[in-house]
Amino acid sequence: MRVWKGHGLGNDYLVVEGASPPPPPAVVRALCDRHRGVGADGVLVGGVTPGKDAVATLRIFNPDGTEAEKSGNGLRIFAAWLHLAGRVDDAPFRVQLPGEVVEMRIEGEGAPGFLVVDVAMGRASFRAGDVGFTVVDADAEVMGTPLRLAAGQGEEVPIHLVSMGNPHCVVFPDRVEPAELRRLGPLIQAHPAFPAGVNVQLAHVLGPGRIEALIWERGAGETLASGSSACAVAAAARRSGRAEGDAFVVEMPGGDVEVALSADYDVRLRGEAGIVLEGHVRDEVLRGWGG
Repeated sequence: MRVWKGHGLGNDYLVVEGASPPPPPAVVRALCDRHRGVGADGVLVGGVTPGKDAVATLRIFNPDGTEAEKSGNGLRIFAAWLHLAGRVDDAPFRVQLPGEVVEMRIEGEGAPGFLVVDVAMGRASFRAGDVGFTVVDADAEVMGTPLRLAAGQGEEVPIHLVSMGNPHCVVFPDRVEPAELRRLGPLIQAHPAFPAGVNVQLAHVLGPGRIEALIWERGAGETLASGSSACAVAAAARRSGRAEGDAFVVEMPGGDVEVALSADYDVRLRGEAGIVLEGHVRDEVLRGWGG
C-alpha cells in the first residue's frame, strides 16, 4: 500500500490513492496506530475523476475506523496532495465527498513545503437535527441550552450546536483548559443525546476577530487542530452574540486558521497544509492487519 502523510497544523492524515473498496476498519486502525503503524489522526482515501464535475473523490476515516462526513484539515491536506501530484494548480477545483461537493483553491506557498489552501466549507446549520441532537425538535436552534452530563450527578453545561456537514458541539467556558477538555470531551462526545456522536470544542473569544479553541474529535479524541471545528466555533461565537464581524482567526494548539462568515453563515476556511512523507506499507504487514 502506497501512502503519503501530511498535516494541517499538526492534525495529521494519511492519503491512500484509489482504494476501492476502501481499507477495512482494522487496517485504518492499524495504519493510524502511532506505535505499531504509520501514525495519524485519520486516513484520506482519494480517487481521481478526470472529465467530471470534480477532479477527485474523497472519503475520510477516523483513526477508530469509522467514516467521517467532512474534515477541513483533511480537505486541505488532500488539496496539497493533489497539487504535489500535479493534478491541480492555482485555479479553483472541486472534490466530491460522499455527501457534497467542496470547492478549494491553492493560494500559494506557506512555510517551506506547505501550501495555503482556501476551502469553501458550505453553510453552517444550527438545526439540532443536522447535528443529530435528539432531545429537542429537529428544527430547534440550540444556543446555550443546558446539557445534563451524567445521570445522578446533576452537572449541566450550556452547549451550542453547529453542523458544517459534520456535527459540532461548542462550549464557551471562561477559560479553555486542556484538563477540562479531557474531562468534558468524552462525556459530551458519547452523550446519549448524540446517538451518532459529536465533535466537541471548548472555545473562548479573546477579542475582536480572535477566538481560541481546544478540540475533541469524534473517533479521534484530542487533536492539535480541526478545520471544521474552527468553522463551527466562529459560527457559534457570532450566532450566540459573543463575537461580531465576518472574519476570524481561530487559535488552536497546532496553530491558527482564518475563518470567513457571510451574512447567512456561508463559511470559508483558509490555512496551511502539506505532505511530509511518502512510503509503502509492506505487503506482509498489510496482510497481517487484514488488508
